Amino acid sequence: MTPFGEKLRALRAERGVSQKAMAEAIGVSAAYLSALEHGRRGAPTWTLIQKIIGYFNIIWDDAEDLARLAESSHPRVRIDTSGLSPAATELANLLAESIEKLDEAELRKITATVRAALRG
Repeated sequence: MTPFGEKLRALRAERGVSQKAMAEAIGVSAAYLSALEHGRRGAPTWTLIQKIIGYFNIIWDDAEDLARLAESSHPRVRIDTSGLSPAATELANLLAESIEKLDEAELRKITATVRAALRG
């Protein structure tokens, strides 16, 4: 499951909406919506994100957060480290080879560390 898929499922659950009803309302198949929630599809298009935001009547910061989640929800990530340092290549390969061995707490800790380093 992707961060976007997890959020989408939570929004549906909070509002008591079935995949079928939501899919019909936003113009996609229930199978596609299920695949999107389970991370078997890449990030949705900007147009679909806007339809989802409108469907749930999400405003301002929450809408921006949902769009940001969609951007960071590509289930098949590719990292090109050509031209970067050996340390960057090592980190990318280490994550690619080992990410499934990390539990949720470890993943969140690493994510927070990387975000903190990027800020500054």
